[in-house]
Amino acid sequence: MADTSTASARDTEQSSKGFFGRILLYIRQVLAEIRKVVRPTRDELTQYTIVVLAFIVFIMLFVLGLDWVFSRAVSFVFGTS
Repeated sequence: MADTSTASARDTEQSSKGFFGRILLYIRQVLAEIRKVVRPTRDELTQYTIVVLAFIVFIMLFVLGLDWVFSRAVSFVFGTS
């Protein structure tokens, strides 16, 4: 829960800055947050990419298997060749 004194001080500060002052404040805060981002190393990025591609291949094979099973079941039930 936020401290009410800091919240009211922040509201007063933002309202006294005006429209463009609030936009500049927002941009400064966004840039400050972007500086905190930790980017993965090349090895980590390679490892994450391999994991994602392996997962996609696994899901594709799983869906392919389900499709094959359901097509066989429909062929069996309705007697199509």
